[in-house]
Amino acid sequence: MLILLALIGIAGMQVAGMQEKMASNYLVTNIAFQNAEGVTRRSERAIEAIANRKSAPSDATVADTDIQQNCDTAFDPVAWARNKAVSVHEAVNVRRIESCIIGGGSLAMGNTVDPVTPVYQITTFANDATTDASSSASIDSIFKL
Repeated sequence: MLILLALIGIAGMQVAGMQEKMASNYLVTNIAFQNAEGVTRRSERAIEAIANRKSAPSDATVADTDIQQNCDTAFDPVAWARNKAVSVHEAVNVRRIESCIIGGGSLAMGNTVDPVTPVYQITTFANDATTDASSSASIDSIFKL
């Protein structure tokens, strides 16, 4: 009987240890996602300031020269994020894509008469920590002014 109780106690401790590891993994994954979401929001504020010709916020992640104006070049957000090293804490890739949405064909069919509202593809990458990162997340979003 005593051996049976000891085995049940050992199994219970192993289960508790596994649950603690899983909770820790969820925590660092959530922190990495929140960091990537923060980079996305800061990028949106910086793009809005650039478009409105205002001074960029102090925490801006994007400068005017960082925005890719040619949307015809192929871009794979998944491959871009996978190529980021774990040592990179934050990264941003911004493309202006409204010209590829409207009238993007070779015949320029469907071009608008008036200038269109700028549309951007923002892809961000972030880790859970600045040093010794164990988890990373990437967000790909469309931002329209």
